[in-house]
Parts: sequence; structure tokens; C-alpha cells
Amino acid sequence: MDNNNENKIQPIISSHTEKLYKSLINEPLISRTLQLIKENNESTLKDQIELTEIPAPTFDEGVRGQEFRKRLEKLGLEDVQTDEVGNVFGVRRGAGNGPTLVVCAHLDTVFPEGTDVKAKWKDGKVYAPGISDDGRGLTVVLTLLKALNEQNIKTEGNVLFGATVGEEGLGDLYGVKALFENRGHEIDGFISIEPGSPSRIIYAGTGSKRYNVTFTGPGGHSFGDFGLPSAIHALGRAIAKISQVETPNDPKTTFNVGTVAGGTTVNTIAAKANMVIDLRSTCAEELNCLEEEVLSLIHEAVKEENERWKSGELSVELVQVGDRPAGTQSTDAVIVQAALAATKSIGFEPALSSPSSTDSNVPISLGVPAVTLGGGGEFGGVHTLGEFFDPTDAYYGPQQIMLTVLGLVGVKGICKPLLEKRNLESI
Repeated sequence: MDNNNENKIQPIISSHTEKLYKSLINEPLISRTLQLIKENNESTLKDQIELTEIPAPTFDEGVRGQEFRKRLEKLGLEDVQTDEVGNVFGVRRGAGNGPTLVVCAHLDTVFPEGTDVKAKWKDGKVYAPGISDDGRGLTVVLTLLKALNEQNIKTEGNVLFGATVGEEGLGDLYGVKALFENRGHEIDGFISIEPGSPSRIIYAGTGSKRYNVTFTGPGGHSFGDFGLPSAIHALGRAIAKISQVETPNDPKTTFNVGTVAGGTTVNTIAAKANMVIDLRSTCAEELNCLEEEVLSLIHEAVKEENERWKSGELSVELVQVGDRPAGTQSTDAVIVQAALAATKSIGFEPALSSPSSTDSNVPISLGVPAVTLGGGGEFGGVHTLGEFFDPTDAYYGPQQIMLTVLGLVGVKGICKPLLEKRNLESI
């Protein structure tokens, strides 16, 4: 997950949605459910710590996935499956008169194998790599399911509860991509859960394209073979060209050369040099234009280095290592309104966050209503060994998400679903 500052966009909630949530929050059954979530704050944290202490580097989430599946099955979820890439999902069936909503978190963390993920307490906070991102999200999924079961709430629509793989870094959202490739025709809406305040609502996705770029030349002695093209010099030319690219502020579009490497000694003409580049935008069209321009500049740099030394021996290989789709939706989309209204219902002032990179990127890019919501509790140090979670009043997160879910899929005998069925056979 990438964090960004909040937008200043004024949230929009229709009178129909406001009326539904006023009715929902005053229902005794719903009030009891929210109170149960509050009372279970400590047990929710216990689950969070237990799941966090199971290592789950991107591409190696299997053990945590197995444990998460056991917990879903123990809670009575139907048809729990682990798909071919490692996603774990099951269904809580509704009355059959509503849409199907996905509620999920991601299994993987950014931390490599061997990282100490044992939880430690200090000053009322729990410290452990991954305790917030996304140990919190995984636990909230379980908390929601427990509360629905204990209160015997019958929804109109179905809810697919589960967890994805490959959300972080070079995982490139491959888990949620596979989910929509295989089951997209079933899904009418999507909620991903990340660490954060219940007031924060992410409704747009920052797209990114990443390339591993390797320049290769003949190499040689810096004095004796002077006149041969250098892989490092070509890389330098490329970086200089990229640094001068002009990008729009709105939609926000960015570039970065994240790492560079190459050469062997100070007196060797480099035979190899490498860089990894990151291109981002909230607009798919702008991202594609930036990609085309940057790749063209890289090839120009190679041509210029060869021409400088009257050579044709230098070449470049570009390997795409990331492709996260960009996407946005209207601020008055029903799924956004539901999240806003749910936030207000528990006493928080809702805020529309700037676009970020989460599992919701994929459904939004496909035109499927989606938001990413905060699981509650204060947190910090995300993606560092000093990551921590403060459980004080953390129950507000799952309360807000519960209300968002119930408004979207409807509750039998209480309210009809806000979310519409898409009735599509395929994405």
C-alpha cells in the first residue's frame, strides 16, 4: 500500500443514502453488532498478532494463507478455496436478492524471509513488521465475519470474504488480477482493507509501470580500450534525459529512477549497467504517454552513446517488472457514498484520500465499484522494521466497514442493497 495526503474534494452523500444510514444505525440489531465489535477489540488484536507472526513475504504467502483459510472455514464460510496463485476466498451467502461484494485484505508483506516478525509491546503499542500492513486488514476480515455470524445477520446479497497475494512491491497486484480474471463475472463491488483511520476513503488508483533496464557493451580497459562505448555512460545519458521530462500536475504523473548499478572497477569501461524505473499516474492515458516517452529516451541514449564512439556494440534490454492499472470513479459513486455515510454514522468526518496503489486499482480500472478502507487504530513505521500498531479505539475501523458492507449488500427485513448487480458474464 502507498500512503498519500487527503484530497480537499467535498464529499457527496445523496439524501437517499443518508436516509438509509440513519435508519440502519438506529436498528437494534445493527447497534448490537457494532457494540459486539467494540467488545471484541482485544480478541481482534490477538488474532492480528497471531497472523502477523506468520511470515508472508510476497510470492511466499502459503503458510499464512493456509492458516487464514482454516480460520475462514472455522467461522462457517462456504466454499472456501485457495486458487492457483494463492488467494483464499469463501462466500457468505445472502438471501439471493442482492449483489455480490468482495471484502478482503492482502496476505503478503514487504519483509524478506528470515525477518523477525515476533510482536513486542512498548508504551501501549505493538511492534512487529507487518502488524499494520496488512495484519490489521486480515484481522478485520475475520472480525466482520464473526460479528455477522454471532448476530445472525442475513444480508440480501452475497459477501466474498478472503485475502489476496502479491499486493506489495513486485507482486504487482497479481493476486487481485487473478481474482478478476477468474471470478470477475461474479463481482459487483469490492472493498479492500488496509491500515488507517475509518475516516479515510480511497476511491481512485494510482497506476504504475516499472522497468528493469540493462545496458550492455563490449567493456574494456579505461585507457587501453578508450573509444569503446560505456554501459554506464549510456545509463547516465538516459537518466539525464528522463530527468528533463515534463509531466502534468493534474492528473498527477511522476517518474523516478529508483536504483542504479554497474561497472567493475574505476579503470574499466563498464560492460553492464542497470537501473530500475518507476512511472506513475492517476490517469491511464497519461501513464501510457509517459511510458512511451521514457522508453524512447532510453533508446535515444543508446543511439547517442554508439554514435559518440562510432560503434554499434552497445545495446539495451528493457524488462517490464510492474504494471499496476490506473483508475478513478465518480466521487458520488454509490460505493463511495456508502463509505462516506458509514463514516459519519460512527461520528467521524469522512475524507476522500488522494489516489493510492492498492488492490482496489484493479476493479476500479475495470469499471467495478471499489474502495479501500482503513481498518482502524493508529499506526506507523509501515514497511520498516519499526512498524507498530496502537489498538486504542481501533474498533471504529471494523465498525465503519461493517456499516459500509451492510448498506451495499442490504439486510433482510431492514434495508435494500445500495449496490446494483452488474449482470455481466465477463469483465
